[in-house]
Amino acid sequence: MTKRVAYKLPFLFPLLPYLATLIIVHTMSGQHIISEWKNKHFKPVYWLEGEESYFIDKVVEYAEHHILSESESSFNLSVFYGKDADWAAIINACRRYPMFAERQVVILKEAQQMKEILKLEGYVNNPLPSTIFVVAHKEGKLDGRSSFAKLLKKKAEVLQTKKLYDNNMPEWIANMVKEKGYNITAGAIRLLQDHIGNDLNRLENEVDKVWINLRDKKSIDEDSIELYVGISKEYNSFELQTAIAKKDLAKAIRIVQYFGANIKTYPIQLILPSLYSYFSKVYSIFGMADKSDNTLKLVFNNNIYTAKEASAASKAYGLEGIEKILLLLHEYNLRSIGIRDTGTPAGDLMKEMVVKMIQ
Repeated sequence: MTKRVAYKLPFLFPLLPYLATLIIVHTMSGQHIISEWKNKHFKPVYWLEGEESYFIDKVVEYAEHHILSESESSFNLSVFYGKDADWAAIINACRRYPMFAERQVVILKEAQQMKEILKLEGYVNNPLPSTIFVVAHKEGKLDGRSSFAKLLKKKAEVLQTKKLYDNNMPEWIANMVKEKGYNITAGAIRLLQDHIGNDLNRLENEVDKVWINLRDKKSIDEDSIELYVGISKEYNSFELQTAIAKKDLAKAIRIVQYFGANIKTYPIQLILPSLYSYFSKVYSIFGMADKSDNTLKLVFNNNIYTAKEASAASKAYGLEGIEKILLLLHEYNLRSIGIRDTGTPAGDLMKEMVVKMIQ
């Protein structure tokens, strides 16, 4: 990268590792725990922590409703909530022996809200083998340098979850739908991701909504998403991205006018990051030695059509043109939150921005 580019685009530096490689996020640990439970392999303590609550919720839901039979749960299932939980009561529950069953389950939900959680350390160090103690600690993780965190690594099964990157979302959505016995088209995946982002719980809820209405159909397409989720297949950030990439100003204006008229559904704060992610990847093409389709598609979620579109955009705009787009996205993001702007409506901001980008 030249000094000129480094000077003009310093805000891109944190993104360069992301742009250069396809980042793979490990999301199988929760599934692994559930798989072990299905095979009747249990450990005394499970500590679930991290930023992505979806995977934690899945493990907790299985522990609460599927490890024990309905009759066993009556005597052998205890559920506590961190805000109201007393550490002594939790330990007493864990040290009880199961009644009319091989094991009991004790679950601590919202553990991050428990004030004296460190007092569980004594039990974790010497747990009862017939108890399955599951702790859900959301919204972050323990300090890895603490004695409790070190003890958990030795004595417990620890699941650490992270938010998925945008480039991991298409594969995750496809797999989630496949597990439900359906297929989903690439276009439908794009619509869902564009509209919902990486809110995994909401994505699954919307897919379930479609699933209920599909009846005999086994494939979710763009029409299904438009009909049952209420997302326009014609007016969305992916279509805007394509219009800008192809320098189709008329179409880009139509789309942003639609956004402006439906600003609650298409807020500018969701549109701009989507465009920035795409054109940042286009920008990375200029630094790649191998610009073949097979290499480029790895950067664009293994989508060969998007990769070819991006390659064409890089040639149509050139390095300076893509730099200009990124700088404009940065400028209009600041303006959208009131920096160097006196309150221009979001729809007008987007219209002004795409005109500057294309012309």
